[in-house]
Amino acid sequence: MLLADVVAVWRSVAATSARSQKVAAVAELLRGAGPDEVPVLVTWLSGELRQRRTGVGWATLRDAPPPAPAPTLTVVGVDGIFEEIAELSGPGSAGRRRDLVHDVFGRATADEQGFLRGLVSGELRQGALEGVMTDAVARAAEVPLAAVRRAVMLCGALGPVAVRALAEGAGGLAGFGLQVGRPLQPMLASTAASVADALGRLETTAAVEWKLDGIRVQVHRRGGEVSVFTRSLDDVTARVPEIVEAARGLPGGDLVLDGEAIALRPDGRPRPFQETGARVARRQGSGKSSKEQVPLSLFVFDVLHADGDDLLDRTGADRSAVLVDLVPEPLRVPRVLTADEAEAQRFFDDTVARGHEGVVVKSLAAPYEAGRRGAGWLKVKPVHTLDLVVLAAEWGHGRRRGWLSNLHLGARDPASGQFVMLGKTFKGLTDELLRWQTERLLALETSRNDWQVFVEPALVVEIAFDGVQRSPRYPGGVALRFARVLRYRDDKTAEEADTIETVRALR
Repeated sequence: MLLADVVAVWRSVAATSARSQKVAAVAELLRGAGPDEVPVLVTWLSGELRQRRTGVGWATLRDAPPPAPAPTLTVVGVDGIFEEIAELSGPGSAGRRRDLVHDVFGRATADEQGFLRGLVSGELRQGALEGVMTDAVARAAEVPLAAVRRAVMLCGALGPVAVRALAEGAGGLAGFGLQVGRPLQPMLASTAASVADALGRLETTAAVEWKLDGIRVQVHRRGGEVSVFTRSLDDVTARVPEIVEAARGLPGGDLVLDGEAIALRPDGRPRPFQETGARVARRQGSGKSSKEQVPLSLFVFDVLHADGDDLLDRTGADRSAVLVDLVPEPLRVPRVLTADEAEAQRFFDDTVARGHEGVVVKSLAAPYEAGRRGAGWLKVKPVHTLDLVVLAAEWGHGRRRGWLSNLHLGARDPASGQFVMLGKTFKGLTDELLRWQTERLLALETSRNDWQVFVEPALVVEIAFDGVQRSPRYPGGVALRFARVLRYRDDKTAEEADTIETVRALR
């Protein structure tokens, strides 16, 4: 299959807002794909490369050669090139990486270059995320959607499920089951506006638990072997020896646990998120071990398998009872069972006062809906907002092509009279807002390069975010976590924007 065929579907999907049309277009493409192409297509049209880390930056993409006049690239060929790029390391790897990228871009048409650039940058905004892809696989293979979802849940990835569904139908999907040692996609929480909102939506007694700002971990124990996986299903066992040690010390036989790994201060308060993240990302090496530098604590909040029994379809109350029997209190996430709003709010306030993110309100009747953002789990977090100034914007990709999308955000520095960059965001922008801000920012343009437009610092935008973390990447030493646009503040001037001191005080 030619890359041009994929790009044509990508453009078709990006051009429509109708989910049914997106599903139909992707399903038709999958029907014509071979077994070696299906997992690549599923990942690409979900907006990602199969290779999570390639080391390809904007400088390499910016210097890419001009496009080819006609399509020649194949899906398998391009995937193989990125596989080679991802495996490069050591002396000379940067030059070889650049040569490979420029080779594939030099053989790509203009449309293919746009598609590949979006994949590499992670900004392929075409609206065919995994939910649409799952529907498309079910339609292409003519199997029940529920069967595909469950197989993905148990397999941990859509690609292998798509291959088997298209080759063997529903019978092939029945072969997927929970295997201790093989990660499955975690259940995710939807968002509630408040504790009262969450309890009202569940309409009964619920579990209210700490929401920790750590790394989601899935812990598998089979015999004497323990494996630890992240939310993205990466195996980090070798990097978290204290988590492995804690799992080995639990009673019983085979286990699959869901929980959080987090770095705590001596007083029990959480360390900044990036310290936990860096600990999990850091490979064991010479010198002082990462365990000695920043110890991690394990907090478990669910059990998916115990002593030969799969618990996914059991209620939250049943799984909790098993969890209490297997995991001692110091290793369990604190919780309270209540239907009383006042009690739940007190628990929420106490949790936030301890430095944690918020709470998750959980139905006691819900099964474990792995791989889905179910209505049985509702997260509640305090909302932080800042009024910041737009310093620049980047041109969008995919369906945002032609609009200024990714905003560079700055806080005011009263001492220098300048603005200090805190990070970027393209989240929260509607099509209407994209059109408006493109026109407005171009009117404020001071300079530009191939992908950025720098502007006069005049527009104030209200930004919601989940927290502030230290960051050597930005001049102020801090960055916003999960920033998203709420609205532009036409009623405020840049001189009224929040200061860098205000931001730093939120750490």
